[in-house]
Amino acid sequence: MKLIDPHVHMSARTTDDYEAMRDAGVVAVIEPAFWVGQPRTTVGSFQDYYSSLVGWERFRASQFGIRHYCTIGLNSKEANNAALAEQVIDLLPLYAGKDGVVAIGEIGFDDMTAVEEKYFRIQLELAKEVGLPVMIHTPHRNKKSGTSRSMDICIEHGLPPGMVVVDHNNEETVRECLDRGFWAAFTIYPKTKMGNERMVEVVRRYGKERIIVDSSADWGVSDPLAVPKTARLMLERGIAADAVEATCYGNAILAYGQSGQFNESDWLTPAPIDQRQLFDGNSVLRGQQPKVDAVAAGGLIS
Repeated sequence: MKLIDPHVHMSARTTDDYEAMRDAGVVAVIEPAFWVGQPRTTVGSFQDYYSSLVGWERFRASQFGIRHYCTIGLNSKEANNAALAEQVIDLLPLYAGKDGVVAIGEIGFDDMTAVEEKYFRIQLELAKEVGLPVMIHTPHRNKKSGTSRSMDICIEHGLPPGMVVVDHNNEETVRECLDRGFWAAFTIYPKTKMGNERMVEVVRRYGKERIIVDSSADWGVSDPLAVPKTARLMLERGIAADAVEATCYGNAILAYGQSGQFNESDWLTPAPIDQRQLFDGNSVLRGQQPKVDAVAAGGLIS
């Protein structure tokens, strides 16, 4: 079964994670712009980070047979530094049109401050201007009210719900999200928030329409194999194969394919892996034997 992880922070992960994900069936990932664990203090640090998402990280993933995409945005936690946020907002249009950028995000609320709301709204207008979907970060505290408020604001700005992926859902928020026509995404963590057993029951209860499974794996305790593990558990627990395929693969294509940048043909007909390639003079290898795929008449030969 082919799988997609449409919310995973691969810049914080290792090459072993890329190999394990590929071996587990993951063919494509989406990496949302994110807080790196400590505050960034200059606009240049944001610019370098965004450049790495559309540049080096995309290259690094390709060297292990995974197609990498990203979303660009000022996340809610860092939006509270208003002076810096003003400078970052000016950067975003420079990156929103880059190859592989499939949404504006992840944006929304953290502490639900007035400053967070200001920059949330500005970025929703940017998404409308450039015609990209939106990835919403819902707050970890006051989640139910924060999720409702996020959707209200999207509607106020005239975004069609079908262009908005509301992430970090749980059992308290999913019904409203689906009833209002938004995409409901779930981040699966090994010990907190949504676990994969709970995710099985969400799909059993609500079905496959507009539900997306992802890992949100980052620099903290998290699991880059959360999507494969959840897909496997769903099958073991009797969830129909078409529902597993939709929630762990197909729905991500429907949601983010609206960008015009997220196309199944990108990974169904992949370019050969050639680890001899360099990015700005750099290799993913450290003196190791490179993997090079040979092209044969019937496809690729590793």
